[in-house]
Amino acid sequence: MFQRKSGTGLTGSGEAPRQAGAGDVQGRPGGLALFFAVTFTTTWAFWLVAIVLGGSPTSSPTAVPYLLGGFGPVFGAIAVRIRRTRRGEPVPARAVKFRQGIRLLWALPLLVLASASVVAGALLADFLGGPGVSLTEGRELISTVGGIVPFFVSMLIAGPLAEEPGWRGTAYPRLRASMSRLQTGLVLGAVWAVWHLPLFFIEGTVQAELGLVSWSGLMFSLSVLPVALLTGYAYERAGVAASIAVHLGFNATMAVLTVDSPITQAFILTVQAVLAITLLATQRDRRTEPPVQAAPHPHQTATDAPHQISPTRA
Repeated sequence: MFQRKSGTGLTGSGEAPRQAGAGDVQGRPGGLALFFAVTFTTTWAFWLVAIVLGGSPTSSPTAVPYLLGGFGPVFGAIAVRIRRTRRGEPVPARAVKFRQGIRLLWALPLLVLASASVVAGALLADFLGGPGVSLTEGRELISTVGGIVPFFVSMLIAGPLAEEPGWRGTAYPRLRASMSRLQTGLVLGAVWAVWHLPLFFIEGTVQAELGLVSWSGLMFSLSVLPVALLTGYAYERAGVAASIAVHLGFNATMAVLTVDSPITQAFILTVQAVLAITLLATQRDRRTEPPVQAAPHPHQTATDAPHQISPTRA
């Protein structure tokens, strides 16, 4: 949504325009608390139903609450948009526009880079004596779902599309108002890892097969941190579309390679952490926020009021 503006720099209501800054996170959360509340409540409620129903998440009736639970971040994002629209709140200063134009070309190389990081970690583990890389189970998985196209469509829906509009499109810019890229990625990654916990108790999920109290389960939870850094970097490069691409590249490649060994997971985690830190270090982190617009002085005329720049989508 776009905030109203006029040539005088005042909003349609006659009030001085406000800019989103750190105060929106520290004072009024700007929807951050609402986002987390709705996201966790809806996701965990649906996944609790799936746990109670039992059975595979790909079979009826468990599939319905399992799928809806994955869209918790989208429900959270919708709640924040509705709240912001009703209150006439400004778009967060760190939000990236949905329409990116030529910058969307970043999505493809970032997807390839995310996929390559998984392959590199798996091959490195194999080279140093760890479990070998095999595509056998991956081919069987693709065949089971009906081919390469249905496989990628399912991977796109069950993860990237269901989560990125919320985690990166809504929570990320609000956290960035008062944190660096590294801090934002780590904080959001930790929250993201906790959000996944119910999946360890739904029979048939990757997390349940890894086991919560196991090295593989621990590696899965830790691996969310570098992935959060990479998707955050992608979001700042080209918006939600780019973060979806990175998320898809990671999930699809992990599924095809059937990565379940904690040793292989550890190597992939290390490669992705190094990659994420390198990318973040090569781009200057302009964390300083623009000053919050003050109300016009009583003697200041409307034509002297500062012009408001239309913010980006959040």
